[in-house]
Amino acid sequence: MDEVQRAFYQLRFREAFLEKKGTEFQDWFVKLASHAFGSDFEAIRPYGSQGDLKCDGRRISTGTIFQCYAPYQQKEAKLNNKIDRDFRGAHEHWGDNMGEWVLVHNDAQGLPASSIQLIDRLRKEYTDVEIEVWMEPKLQEHAASLPLAAQQAIFGFAPSKTGMETLMLDDVKPVIDELQRKDPIPGEEPLTPPSVDKLTKNSLSDDAACLLRIGRRKEALVETWFGKNPNAELGERIAEAFRRRYAQLKESDRSADGIFTHLQQYAGAGGEPRQQNAALAVLSYFFERCDIFEDPEHGE
Repeated sequence: MDEVQRAFYQLRFREAFLEKKGTEFQDWFVKLASHAFGSDFEAIRPYGSQGDLKCDGRRISTGTIFQCYAPYQQKEAKLNNKIDRDFRGAHEHWGDNMGEWVLVHNDAQGLPASSIQLIDRLRKEYTDVEIEVWMEPKLQEHAASLPLAAQQAIFGFAPSKTGMETLMLDDVKPVIDELQRKDPIPGEEPLTPPSVDKLTKNSLSDDAACLLRIGRRKEALVETWFGKNPNAELGERIAEAFRRRYAQLKESDRSADGIFTHLQQYAGAGGEPRQQNAALAVLSYFFERCDIFEDPEHGE
């Protein structure tokens, strides 16, 4: 796995971790754990009147029972009730086979103080069970250790350093054609290059910076494509489409990396590797030439 693939998958992981909710987050965790632990992990699904016996999955060798929690809206009292009910229920149903209980959640700000106090009380009451809370760093650790084939199975194909170097003019055409079909309305703002400090201004991560750097290697290819196209307004039409999409994403209160990842998908980064590389080159071209993300103020 090269640096470009690694950066791509780290961004995809972060997007999935923060944005998936409810059973979608649980299903994503089960898929990740299945690849990370192999046959040592067993997914548990609800069945009949007994449900899942307070277990979303278990690791056999350690006797670990996993319970996921990713609500659409966090409510402290409901969370504490769930932690207490799920832990005690798991202890009752799995008994001597439960050596560890792990709460997996995706609240980037962490658990409320009352929830931590509750977990501490459970640790003191049930000294025979290790209790842990897994957030982004722990899941990222497992995701980052996966081989390329497993990353592809979870997050899809990624652009690569080698693929970008061999990108041709014909590879760019399908991406531009798809963006053209979105039929953007031309705006009034010109395609002016932003300041070199744009990454810092928008708090984009090193992973996003890595992808944009590799994409810039083929910006000239994209520029050549537009130069040969008889429709002189096409570049501005697509730029306006990016601006409108960026404005919508920003209103949704996503992180800078989350917006960048969605713009990648908007550019067509969802297919096989060659298409991923072409979409990244196109996105990098427009990142430098239109108002997606903010330019630094004068003097910054």
